[in-house]
Amino acid sequence: MKQYRHALIGCGRISKNHIAAAIANRDIMVLAAVCDPVAERAEKKAADYFEATGIKPAVYTDYRKMLEELDVDSCAIATESGYHARIALDCIHAGKHTLVEKPMALSTADAELMIAEAKKKGITLGVCHQNRFNAPIQHLHKALEDGRFGKLVSGTARILWNRTMPYYQQAPWRGTWALDGGTLMNQCIHGIDLLQWSLGGEPDTIMAMTGNYLRDIEAEDFGAILIRFKNGAIGIVEGTACIYPKNLEETLTISGATGTAVIGGLAVNRVETWNFETPAPQDTEVEKLVGADPRDVYGSGHNPLYRDFFTAVDNHTEPLVSGTEGIKGMKIILAAYKSQKTGLPVKYDGLDFATTDMTHADVEVKG
Repeated sequence: MKQYRHALIGCGRISKNHIAAAIANRDIMVLAAVCDPVAERAEKKAADYFEATGIKPAVYTDYRKMLEELDVDSCAIATESGYHARIALDCIHAGKHTLVEKPMALSTADAELMIAEAKKKGITLGVCHQNRFNAPIQHLHKALEDGRFGKLVSGTARILWNRTMPYYQQAPWRGTWALDGGTLMNQCIHGIDLLQWSLGGEPDTIMAMTGNYLRDIEAEDFGAILIRFKNGAIGIVEGTACIYPKNLEETLTISGATGTAVIGGLAVNRVETWNFETPAPQDTEVEKLVGADPRDVYGSGHNPLYRDFFTAVDNHTEPLVSGTEGIKGMKIILAAYKSQKTGLPVKYDGLDFATTDMTHADVEVKG
């Protein structure tokens, strides 16, 4: 594999994981540039990378200038969510393979355009749903592929986290319809991605109730979603930013006729339950995974996600979390928002909705 020249656009909260992934994968990539409107933040990330590798990335405050001046093969986008689509499209049109933080966009139209333009230009498009690479989740997916669950019945994603007002006040874009969405779109999208991936990846009908109970933000701080999949399985989502006094759990439960698995902990990294009618060789490996949570909720999934992305670039194949995969969790959430707004079930296929369509919606449910 060639060593790809890569640029990071956005040097905020999640950027440390992109820097760590670039360092961990320096045999196949070099971080050639970092970009952020706040020069000090970009300089700090460049210094972190230099300290680990001895290579100093170029520093930019304007990503358009960077795309014009610098020869890079790929870009990662880790800016405010509402800017993901515009920046991604600029990178794709500049011929750069593009890796986008979640959510890939805040409207179905933008996400579909990103997928279409990447395909037209022959660009690899990936989305950062790094929890798919958690070891317990990989084992769960293998069990699903091997048919160990039998007929799938249901799955539940519970994201019981805490985000206080200082978190939202630290960055004014958080919790806004224009640039973020609420806890479902920001904190819960990883769990929703894992749920839909596990239950077959083909949602049919979505119903939801959301509300704003404790946080002074535009969007929801609690949401509950019901999803019927085309294979008949039902998915249930409980997502909140209101847990007192700190993050409690992010848990994925999958239930079928011949198997039940629960992956929990703070961020779906711990095997809680692993029961199957028929034993399999992987069970011995799963037993070794019972242990402590990672240092923080982000874990280290960006490291294998980056390697998978560049392997796909190198082989002209799709990454595990392609644009086509990355849109699914986001689209479920947009359907949930539409269901909250209309009070009706919403069909997944053909959905055309954006977070900004909620601007005048009634989410001021107080309890």
